[in-house]
Amino acid sequence: MASGSRGIPLEEVDGTPDYCNESVFRRNTLPPRTYYIPKDALSLNGQWDFHYASSPLAAPDPTAENGQNPTDKHNAKYQWTTIQVPGHWQLQGHGIPHYTNVQYPFPVCPPFVPSENPTGTYRRSFFAPNTYETDPDQVRLRFDGVDSAYHIWVNGVLIGYAQGSRNPSEFDVTDYIDRRGPNELVVRVYQWSDGSYIEDQDQWWLSGIFRDVHLLYFRQTRIEDWSLRTDLDTGYKNGTLIAEIDVKAKSRSVIEVEVLDHYKLVGTAKDSGVGSRKVMLKIPIDNVNQWTAESPNLYTVWMTHMVDDAPYHRVEQRVGFRKVELKDGLICVNGKPIRFRGVNRHDHHPCFGRAVPLDFIRKDLLLMKRHNINALRCSHYPSHPKLLDLADELGLWVIDEADLECHGFYDVIARPLDIPEEVDYEERKKLTFGHAAKFTSDNPSWKAAYLDRMAQLIHRDKNHASVIIWSLGNEAFYGQNHKAMYELAKNIDPTRLVHYEGDPHAESADMFSYMYPSVERLISLAKTEGVRSDGTFEKPIVLCEYAHAMGNGPGWLEDYEEAFRAYPRLQGGFIWEWANHGLWKEDPDGKSYYAYGGDFGDVPNDGTFVMDGLLYSTHQPTPGLLELQKVYQPIKAELIDYSDVACKLRITNSYDFVSVNHLTATWKVEFFVDTTTSAGVLELPYILPQSSENVELDLRRPLPWLRPPMWLSVSFRLKSSTAWAEEGQEVAWAQFELGSNDGLPQGFLEVSSTRLALLPLRSELSGTLTTITGHNFTINFDNAKGYMTSWTTGGTPLLEPHPRTGAAIIPSFWRPPTDNDNPISLPYWKRFGVHALTSQLRFFDVTDTGNMVVITTRTFHSPPILSWGYLAHTIYEITIFGEIRISITLKPQSSDYVNTLPAHVPRVGLDLRLSRRLDAVKWFGLGPGESYPDKRTAQRLGIWSVDHVADLQTPYEVPQENGNRMGTRWVAIHEPQGTGLRAKAGDGEWSDNCERNFSFVATRHSAKALEEAKHPCDLVEEDATLLRLDAKVAGVGTAACGPGVREDLLVKVEEMKFSFVLEPLV
Repeated sequence: MASGSRGIPLEEVDGTPDYCNESVFRRNTLPPRTYYIPKDALSLNGQWDFHYASSPLAAPDPTAENGQNPTDKHNAKYQWTTIQVPGHWQLQGHGIPHYTNVQYPFPVCPPFVPSENPTGTYRRSFFAPNTYETDPDQVRLRFDGVDSAYHIWVNGVLIGYAQGSRNPSEFDVTDYIDRRGPNELVVRVYQWSDGSYIEDQDQWWLSGIFRDVHLLYFRQTRIEDWSLRTDLDTGYKNGTLIAEIDVKAKSRSVIEVEVLDHYKLVGTAKDSGVGSRKVMLKIPIDNVNQWTAESPNLYTVWMTHMVDDAPYHRVEQRVGFRKVELKDGLICVNGKPIRFRGVNRHDHHPCFGRAVPLDFIRKDLLLMKRHNINALRCSHYPSHPKLLDLADELGLWVIDEADLECHGFYDVIARPLDIPEEVDYEERKKLTFGHAAKFTSDNPSWKAAYLDRMAQLIHRDKNHASVIIWSLGNEAFYGQNHKAMYELAKNIDPTRLVHYEGDPHAESADMFSYMYPSVERLISLAKTEGVRSDGTFEKPIVLCEYAHAMGNGPGWLEDYEEAFRAYPRLQGGFIWEWANHGLWKEDPDGKSYYAYGGDFGDVPNDGTFVMDGLLYSTHQPTPGLLELQKVYQPIKAELIDYSDVACKLRITNSYDFVSVNHLTATWKVEFFVDTTTSAGVLELPYILPQSSENVELDLRRPLPWLRPPMWLSVSFRLKSSTAWAEEGQEVAWAQFELGSNDGLPQGFLEVSSTRLALLPLRSELSGTLTTITGHNFTINFDNAKGYMTSWTTGGTPLLEPHPRTGAAIIPSFWRPPTDNDNPISLPYWKRFGVHALTSQLRFFDVTDTGNMVVITTRTFHSPPILSWGYLAHTIYEITIFGEIRISITLKPQSSDYVNTLPAHVPRVGLDLRLSRRLDAVKWFGLGPGESYPDKRTAQRLGIWSVDHVADLQTPYEVPQENGNRMGTRWVAIHEPQGTGLRAKAGDGEWSDNCERNFSFVATRHSAKALEEAKHPCDLVEEDATLLRLDAKVAGVGTAACGPGVREDLLVKVEEMKFSFVLEPLV
């Protein structure tokens, strides 16, 4: 360590902690630069000593006892333990994780933070590598992410201070380290700082050193920083590399830049000069291979600093040649408009929080590509720095966002005004956003902090082809500081566009950006916002957040895609969000689960709102991601002709840049009565991007008397392996019905072979019980209530009574709520008592003909307190073959004096209680996964089966309605040896508002159990198999944050007629 080296005082402004001063966010840090870790860097990741204190005043004093006197480690005054870096202290036994979406978890009085400011002191020793021994060279400490603010000491000397949790900081420690002996590094991290006010992103509050720490060694003669920009000529054919290089040197030196295409040198340039300087070199590249998200062609650039013709320092950077611009009011890359099929992604791991391993990040991006996602918004801060290397390589459009959000100021204004959440969002913005902006965004004392966050973002990530848009942050209202950020961004980097949703008139943004508008409003914005009288416009529209993917959802995906296709100004959007943020938690009682807000005793919290992703917390796909994959697929097939002379498909290529030459296509026709009947390879013509071609299949419509139900399936797969998927990966598919007869397949669990030689039926009345017996079966009805109570065949119970109602079959209108039901629909349905309907018997009759017993009932299903209900006219026909044919007419009834009917209910159908022994399920319908009216495109028609009812459940991490299967022709539930029952649509009347291809759910969980359970481990199974057969079910929508269920996909309260047939399987 250099003699006489002195540090800085603990506070820049005496009497005011650095972490409570918005003007102090960096002390003694080096200027920001591009991300680059030299090969000889020393990683300081690993195990550190750690002390946790309730406030900074209770933290150890790093200057009192430093690395030369390590007895402090054993000092009883301070309880030191160990901690893993990178990591968060709340996930390693210190403090608790805390989740809020909008609201601040502390009193709001910026820049001040609570006196109870948990403080983590990190300490470790290190030896500088032998290569660091030359004194004139520079040694730096680099921190890539520390939450939320920190001071650092080296060998007892206070070196510097930094905040900006997701931004890197570097400190020059050349004069403070001992290059031959041990060194002690101490980092004091503060949980809260004035920076916390502008880091109010929708995620867990987690503290500590959560990204890499390195000791870096730089020679005196070096390349300090570089900016590699690419440009294309007016024909977008030839490219130019513009290299701006910051050179450090004491004497004459040469900078050589070489451009390689797969190790082939395609361009080079040199600059010679004396001393430190800025170098600019332009290198033309003819017939350049452009970079796009669809064709991520990368070149390698070597930058070599030479002295006396000897290479002294070389750095390497991969670049993609592409040009981003606004043309005719649209975002264009390489001259062509693009469509974002994107997602918002936080850095999150279920065990490590934001300390996400690189292989976990890579798996995320591979999943995106394999599910037809082409764009990524880094929400709402710069992601792990190596993520962008992967995005460059795999091909993703990236919106890179500054670490800035202060959404909590909304509650500061809105709560005292008592503005209901039901008020239109645009109206709430008018009432609150201007006032909320005054705290920081429109406050000049915070300008420097805002600008620092923008500069840090751009300088770290400026050399990545995937980054085509900078974002000024998220949900930080709009003020003068955003205008300054925009100007700074354009000054540093004029080659990229700038995004900011909080700017309602796009004054400081190159596009209009919106969150969660309805499709109707979105289309209206496309037609009116910023549109001139002649219909032209200067800026496009993107949805930075839409289709909130919370729980069982999102709905509306295909509706949004239709709007994007119909209005080119709508250039797509980004689903909120990529993954649930559950944190794995193991309770003392043995329960374990992925936790959300409140599970750690964190108050205030925003509960389950952190579980709103397309992936589970494990980062495995939910049904929502599979639905998105289908909706986002870049190839569309339409059946345009099917006759006795031709079968033609129209194939549309929705890619923006590439043809379909990288794909193969196959087709098959299935009867679903035995096996595939015919199949073939579809020869794809050359189809330009954004265009269509017709292709013909070797297939013809059969003669009318030879037309069984048939379905044509077409699949498009990768012809060869890519960086993101293996050969054969399915990219798109389509399925078409070629016949209309939905007859039952043969050869499946046939009914008894004694069907034609059966005994006549016998019905007996005994008190309140009517018993029907036939060949090998018994069915019971409760005369007093009008319910079927049991059904036994061959000694095996098929249906059994519900322990509370006594009914084995009953009309039903309720299901468990989804996350999307909770804000609006659930309280509405419960206000009308839909969840609490009771049954009154109005009529009961038994008619026995010997070959059939007909039981007719009229029951009224209504809730306590209220005066509305459904009058159900039900006819049960029991045949000598043991079939039960059920025909139902439902008529809503209300008070004679005022209409007291609800407008809609969750579903209309039957609840059946089956014996638990009936566990295997086979069905002909949509599958294999769940489907709902606005979330069904990812499911294919087929014959599907599972061995256990549990396999039909979707394991949402917040229990809720799940597992519905639509488009069902029949469903069979049976014991392993085959005994059971099969349900199909009956031949009775089906009203137009019902779906003959019905829905079913088979589960072990009651609606009450699913609604009340906080986590899957809380679910209690019924000692039965619960079956729902539904004539109509509601969509799921996105009302947790966005539009609810589309009007025509609600289950309206109106007269309905439907019928089912139950058959015994023996």
